[in-house]
Amino acid sequence: MNLTLKRPIAFFDIETTGINVASDRIVEISILKIHPDNREEAKTFRVNPQIPIPKAATDIHGITDEDIKDKPAFPQIAKLIAQMLEGCDFAGYNSNKFDIPLLAEEFLRTDIDFDMRKHKFIDVQVIFYKMEQRTLSAAYQFYCNKILENAHSSKVDTQATYEILKAQIDRYADLKNDVEFLSTFSSQNRNVDFAGRVILGENDTELFNFGKYKGQPVEEVFRKDPSYYKWMMDGDFTLNTKQVITQIKLKYFKK
Repeated sequence: MNLTLKRPIAFFDIETTGINVASDRIVEISILKIHPDNREEAKTFRVNPQIPIPKAATDIHGITDEDIKDKPAFPQIAKLIAQMLEGCDFAGYNSNKFDIPLLAEEFLRTDIDFDMRKHKFIDVQVIFYKMEQRTLSAAYQFYCNKILENAHSSKVDTQATYEILKAQIDRYADLKNDVEFLSTFSSQNRNVDFAGRVILGENDTELFNFGKYKGQPVEEVFRKDPSYYKWMMDGDFTLNTKQVITQIKLKYFKK
């Protein structure tokens, strides 16, 4: 079956220097763009992260410093990637927690104004975990009856994710073939920032989703503990998270 699309959807996967969304960098990104007429457009970019790739990361994705030494840095290809993603919804595997926040960070370090909040996000892993609870390779075998060769290659993982989503829609009658439904279904929380440090609670109140103030309104925390804002701004949080808490602080304290 084919996806029912009102606008293009971009399946993407990134390989990185590590798992810290705030400080690690992309070394490879693959994009599989599916148009409403189901025409496919694919592109893979190798990226020079401008920091060393740890051996632990290379052991997973196989990309070394030598492989990317002559490749462009992300700012050099950011415009091209933004053009390919413009007007698309997004889909990935564990993308809500990792790929989306890290890609947002990379764009924030450039002069490209790419507003990722204009897009809907489908996380195939969340659908999988809600329905079956497995890993990517197991998901591919379970839904597609195929062995995933060369896992942790961004190109292979991207194609597998696309096939899995189509198979999930085929398998589960209660999964609508609709991007807005799938985006909502595959969201764990209503995140305000991409890293999920701030979420929306009842009445759309912004709440902290971590630490000693977890579950408490951001506005109230900043009023009773003004130093918490500075601690976060000085801490190892993503640029997007810092941007969000600054917007909240300004919004409430201008009242």
